[in-house]
Order: sequence, then C-alpha cells, then structure tokens
Amino acid sequence: MRADRQEQDLKFTRRALLTAGAGGLAFLGLGARLYSLQVLETERYRLMSEDNQFNFNLLPPSRGRILDRFGVAVADNRDSYRVLLVPEQSGDVGSALDRLQPFLPLSNYERERVLRTARGQRSFHAITVADDLDWHTFASINLNAPDLAGVTPDVGEVRSYPYGPSFAHVIGYVQPPNDDDIANNPRDAERLLRHPGFRVGKTGVEVAREMDLRGQAGALKTEVNARGRVIRELPEQSTEPVAGRDVVLTLDADIQRFAHERLGQESASAVVMDVNTGELIALVSTPSFDPNLFVGGISSADYAALRDNDHNPLFQKSIQGTYPPGSTFKAVVAAAALEHGVIPPTERVNCTGSVRLGNREFHCWRRRGHGPVNLRDAVKTSCDIFFYEIAERLGIDRIHEMATRFGIGEQFDIGIAGVRRGNMPNPAWKRARYDQGWSTGDTYNTGIGQGFVTTSPLQLAVMTARVASGRAVTPTLYRNAMMPPAAHIGVNDAALASVRDGLRAVVEEPGGTSYSLGGLGLGDIEMAGKTGTAQVYSITAAERESGVREQADLPWRLRDHGLFMCYAPAAEPKYACVVVVEHGGGSSAATRPARDILQRTVARDPSSRAGVFADLGNNVPGGA
Repeated sequence: MRADRQEQDLKFTRRALLTAGAGGLAFLGLGARLYSLQVLETERYRLMSEDNQFNFNLLPPSRGRILDRFGVAVADNRDSYRVLLVPEQSGDVGSALDRLQPFLPLSNYERERVLRTARGQRSFHAITVADDLDWHTFASINLNAPDLAGVTPDVGEVRSYPYGPSFAHVIGYVQPPNDDDIANNPRDAERLLRHPGFRVGKTGVEVAREMDLRGQAGALKTEVNARGRVIRELPEQSTEPVAGRDVVLTLDADIQRFAHERLGQESASAVVMDVNTGELIALVSTPSFDPNLFVGGISSADYAALRDNDHNPLFQKSIQGTYPPGSTFKAVVAAAALEHGVIPPTERVNCTGSVRLGNREFHCWRRRGHGPVNLRDAVKTSCDIFFYEIAERLGIDRIHEMATRFGIGEQFDIGIAGVRRGNMPNPAWKRARYDQGWSTGDTYNTGIGQGFVTTSPLQLAVMTARVASGRAVTPTLYRNAMMPPAAHIGVNDAALASVRDGLRAVVEEPGGTSYSLGGLGLGDIEMAGKTGTAQVYSITAAERESGVREQADLPWRLRDHGLFMCYAPAAEPKYACVVVVEHGGGSSAATRPARDILQRTVARDPSSRAGVFADLGNNVPGGA
C-alpha cells in the first residue's frame, strides 16, 4: 500500500515537472515572439500600419505648353469640371449611372463607354464619366454627391488649342492613352497613364515631344479611416508634381493663322521659311480640322465628315503631299546649265511653240511660241522649249546632281512624323522601278519639272530658300538660338545671281508670268518668284471636239495643280514662301495667296516693323 502511494507520488512529480517545463518553454516562445514583433520587426509593422492608415493619391502633372516663336501659346491647358466613378465604391456601375442620370444625362454611347471601360479595368481605377462640364451641371452633382456613392466631382486640366484648325496638322492633339500606349511606356508610368483625365500625344508635336511635355507625377498623402474615407490631407508629406517643359516652335502664330485663312477651303498647302536659318515660319494644310474635337473623343459623325471629305482635311499636305514641281523646277535646271557652262547667258534658243523628238511632239505652254529667248528671258516667261534644249545638253545625271544639292529627293527631319521624300529620278531609278532604260524624252520632261520628279511643298520651300540664299539651309521646326549658319551650297555665285535675276523679272518686269501681281505691295521692296503647273490630266482629242477645252471644263479632280514659289526682298532675301493648290487649274490659283502670305511675313519682320509695318499695316491683308 505504501509502495503504491510512493509510486503515485513519483508519477505526479514527473507530470508536474513536464507540465512546468512545457509551460516554461511556451512562455519563452511567447516572449521571444513578442520580442521579435515589438523590437526586431518594429519598423516593418510600423510601415504596414501606416500603409493601412495613409493613402498616396497620384497628382498628375500639368502638360507643358507649345509656344510659337514669340511665346504665344498655341497649345495650352485650362480647368475642366468632370465627374469620376470608382466601381469598387459605387457597386453596380449601371445602377450608379441610373442614379447619376437626373443630374447628368448620358447618351447610350456614353453609357456603354463607361460600362465597357469598367469591364476592362480593375475596379479601384476611376473612370471619367463626363468631362468639360458647365458650372450648373457640376454644381448640381456636387450638391447631391452624398447620395451618389462612388461618384466624385473633380476639377482637372484639359488640353486646349486656341488657334483651332490653323495649327492642327503641326502640333497634333492629345487623347486618352490606349492599351498600346500603356504597353509602350515604362512600367512605372502605368499608374499615371491610367489616371482619369490624363492624355498623351497622338499626332504632330504632341506625340513627337511627349516626354518633354508630359512632366512627372506627384503624390498627395492622405489619412483614411477603416472604411477608406479620407480624414485629412498631409500636404507637408506629399510630393508636388513637376509640370512638363514648354516646347518652343519656330512658327509665327500670326502668319500661320493668316496663311490658313488665306487658303480657305482650298485643298492646298503653304510653307514659309527663313532663307538664312531654315526656320519654318508657317506650315499650313487646308482644309483642316479642329484638334479640340479629338481631346475628349471625337464623335463618329464628326470623324466620318472629315474622313469622307474629298479635300482630305486629315492629310498634312505641306509635308506629306508630293507633286510634280512643274516650272518651279526650272530654277534648278537653269543653275545647272550655267554651272556647267552648257549655254552662255546670252545665247538664244528659238521657241516656235513645239519641238519634235522622234515621233513625239513636245510643246511649249505658249502654243504660238516665245521666239528667240536667252536664259533670263526663258526663266521670266517660263519657256518650255528653251528648257527642253538645255536639259538635253545637260543630261539627266547633271540635272540630278544639281537637284540633290537643292534638296530635291531628300527626306528632311523636322521633328514630326510623316515627312515625305519625293522623288528625283535618274537612269538607275527608272531601271530599278520599271526595268526600262532612260530616254531623251524623260530628260525633256524632267527639264520642265514633269515626268517622274515629285516634291513636297516643304522640299520646294527648301529649294527656294537655297536659291535665294546660296546656303544649304535645312528646315527646322524647333527654336534653337545656337543653330550655326548653314554652309554655302557650292553653286557658282555668278550662276545663282543670273537665276535670281530671272526670278525677279518674273514678278517685277512686264512680260513676266506673274507681273500681274503688281509686286509685293510694300513700297520699293521687290520680290522674286516662279510659277508652276503640274499636269494631272491631258484633255483628249475627243473631249476637245466635244467642247472640253479649259481646266474649268474638267471635273475638280482632273484639273492641274497650281504652284508658286517666291522670296523677298529680292535684293537681300530673308523669307521664302511656297503655295501649292491641288487641282487649282494652273499656277494662277497659287500666285496671289503666296504673294499675300509673303507680304505679311515681310511686313511682320522685326527689322521692318518700325518702318514698313507701321506705315502699311492697314494695307496688309488682315493687318491691324
């Protein structure tokens, strides 16, 4: 009995020891864990706690402005009242839109857009329901906000283009980023690109200088409660956004607007350039479009109207359109003839109105002929027979070499997309393109700017500037005060002087093809120029028999293109201007608009404003 009791006492003592030991180990483990949580991992859990307590709301940066050469904003930002919806907070999106409908009527298209966006993105991302609201609508939504769960009235910025269609093709427009935009940007930019109201450049300068204009996002720290509601903002612990950089163009907003208005609804383009620096003063295509329509999303009806317009308002003709240069190209052929000495300036070629080459008759534009003409007369009267003759003497290779020096066939990089190269043909090109040899007839056609040679209005402006200045200027769209002067083009100065003399005679002497313009209209400042007609369609013999004899008798799309290149002052050139009017029926469609644009450009020149502009301001078209 006693032995049993001793055995039980021993068992109890072991259990007590085991229990006490287990308790001690548990206590030590608990203490170690508490030490780890409270001492070793204090910082980690403090940060996690702050994350649950604070939010960082992204602050989008202001987009940089686009300025003209005088600092006038041609792309700016303005305040915009808008309404955002966060699906995570609103519950069913359709029901949320129903609750919003009495204060903000939405079309079926807009409603479907919001629903589609909600299905395609994470529920905590806000959706822009409507943008650019009037004050009354915005105020009524603010007043009823407590009953509109998930709906947030907000004030943001929206891109604004104060000059509307005048600059549309050059500066382009912005729109909300799509999936491709997000995929093509750095990953850390995704949150900014998904921010409601944020826009990225889609065309023109807006997309070419996107990274300069975009800026850097900031973050506003806010304290929130357990429901996520903001209790207070902590601006002292926030990061301010950094606005995008302004981009300064070489364009003059006044000349750009004037050129756009002067061309009106013609299917046309105009380029104005500083002949000494290559700075572009105006780069216009008409008809145009209002880029403000694209910022918030253009309607299908508006877009269809632009797309279906036969004058192609979405097409940037000044850099993308290519046309035979017509007789404006004779300046290049004349320079080559004098440079290579294939004809003395005094030698005359007799123009009888046509010349036969094999079985083909090549005509002068003046069917009864010009009679004996030298190079100066031929440029002044645009005699085709003279240029057939000297083109044959030169040969295509020397014409090609000279045209290349004047920028024909060169693709210029002006900092926006879409610049076309045009075409300056030679025998190798024709062999590669058509598997045919070069003919003398091809050289004849090239000599008067027809056949295979094509140029853009920008290239014609470069050609004109190089003829006027003798320098190998290249076009530039962005202001750069440190730009070095261009090198000499390498053409004999005497040859260039003779060509310029003929170009001055075109406008300033009786018998010149543009003498009827009456000069520049700015006192004794003379101008120089050259007309050009690019043939689009040959009237057939049958059509002539039926009474179709003039360009006006043809449908618009079959009429010839009209071109005019000019510069001023003729004695000391500063500005070149080129106008191309598609299907204008001939050069006369382009001469008067080009002269008016050049006149205004010269009048606005800072060095002449105290004199010419002040005295003749009321006589300048559109002048004050």
